[in-house]
Amino acid sequence: MEKFTKDELLRYSRHFMLEDICVDGQFKFKTAKILVIGAGGLGCPVIQYLAASGIGALGIIDFDKIEIHNLHRQILYGTDDIGQAKVQIAAGRVKASNPHVNCIAYETKLDETNAEQIIDQFDLVIDGSDNFATRYLVNDVCMALNKPLVYGSILNYEAQLAVFNYKNGKNLRDIYPDAPHPDEAPSCSLNGVVGVVPGLLGLYMANVALQIVLGTYEQKGLMIFDFKNFDILKLNF
Repeated sequence: MEKFTKDELLRYSRHFMLEDICVDGQFKFKTAKILVIGAGGLGCPVIQYLAASGIGALGIIDFDKIEIHNLHRQILYGTDDIGQAKVQIAAGRVKASNPHVNCIAYETKLDETNAEQIIDQFDLVIDGSDNFATRYLVNDVCMALNKPLVYGSILNYEAQLAVFNYKNGKNLRDIYPDAPHPDEAPSCSLNGVVGVVPGLLGLYMANVALQIVLGTYEQKGLMIFDFKNFDILKLNF
């Protein structure tokens, strides 16, 4: 137990009780390096739970500022944060939540000029972005660098979740070969989203990420959630 401080032993005591985590698993969390792309509706719950779980290095990349219409679903932020950079507020909340986490904030847009350099620093990528251009860029870079990718998307009451490029698994282009034209792609900004939906999917994404770090994740396929009717459809691939 010399791998952990006294504070960490107390903080993660309920993890230590679990057979599939215990000391070795928690040390895997402590040495893991995870990048969260997007500090919005999906990123907020992912960031909060990964930080609380003791992920050692947590990267966050986002270039947006907090706006009032974010607050019904991005509950990492409050009214007083409006106008501030999401990534800076998120990093501050991570530090306040768990000082043992090294939070690395990138207040920039992920694009072709920086994606490879940033992603290469991490073991695992979680994509909470809200546009197809970024999703396909992240997928392609993760494929090139052999990084597992947790993918999520939301709209209205619905959500999708998949893990790509993991244990010789499929990638996004195997399922959807090409990105839709921007004019044909539905978005939350035009079609809306129920506030709890990104929170629910973000929890699933965080859970999947922790299992990947532990090496226990075995599911393969695309999960489609209908949170209005409480239906889950799994498409194997």
